[in-house]
Amino acid sequence: MPETQFKRVFIFLDTDKHASPFDILTTIDVFPEAEILKYEDVTAEDAEKIVYDSVFPRGPEGAKHTKIFINGRDFKTANEILNKTMKCQIPPFELAVIIDPRGAYTTATAAVAKTLELSLVKGLGNLEGKEITVLAGTGPVGQTAARLYASEKAEVIVTSRDLQKAYSVATKINEEGGVERVRGVEAQTPEDIGNAIENANIILSAGAAGTQFLPLAVLKQHGKKCKIVADINAIPPLGIEGLDSKDDGKEILPDIFGIGALAIGKLKNRVEKGLIRRAAEATKGIFDYRIAFDIAKKTITSKREEKKASEIEAPKHWLP
Repeated sequence: MPETQFKRVFIFLDTDKHASPFDILTTIDVFPEAEILKYEDVTAEDAEKIVYDSVFPRGPEGAKHTKIFINGRDFKTANEILNKTMKCQIPPFELAVIIDPRGAYTTATAAVAKTLELSLVKGLGNLEGKEITVLAGTGPVGQTAARLYASEKAEVIVTSRDLQKAYSVATKINEEGGVERVRGVEAQTPEDIGNAIENANIILSAGAAGTQFLPLAVLKQHGKKCKIVADINAIPPLGIEGLDSKDDGKEILPDIFGIGALAIGKLKNRVEKGLIRRAAEATKGIFDYRIAFDIAKKTITSKREEKKASEIEAPKHWLP
């Protein structure tokens, strides 16, 4: 069968009882002609049979047009499914695999990229050497953001109400990176939170929707070194008091600029579409938070270059 006759197929492996329509609809928007198959309540053991049955029927050429999308709230199981999926591939029967557990990877990459962008816009430079606190940093978004900040050579604190959980996440990230850049701390009380942000240049609230993690009074009192705050939560009460979900670089306190969840979400959607396109163009490989962050950084770089070009083409004193 000629290669051009193969239809593009995305197979969703979701750990949840009901697969989220978010990523399915996003995929359809990118590739309206694609076929979508979904499996729910998937375990790593389930994935083995599904992947084998996905790899072989269309032959090596057909496999190039078959994509796996791993999703679901169970972060641990999603990564177990990823490991099983990759073990099931036997060259030349290989697939491109996207993993974005309930949007955690694309949300985290967008949040980190937006703080990087604002830091550059405000003349504060890149993330290297910055002190960054990730509030509620042990969840999927927080862990991923901490990994990315550490990969950019920032010094990172991840907070949790459970000290052991914060310590375990920090230790794991440090071991993966081979460098001690992440520290886990307990943050149960306003005093704990104040201590956690005392030296932070950037604060990211990465916790559950509808939960406030940083009261404005604590930020005023302890955030003396803070220049940027960001929050992934768009459901009131927001994670950072005084920050609106639509804020995109707005000054919320003197010399402290905020990025709200909707501004992060706008970039997240662009990144996810980019991730889907990259996987569609590839014949094999893993498309995870690393690829997503590369897309996010290129997106903000392109945006800055376009802005500079427009300013050169039309200087302000030329405008009516």
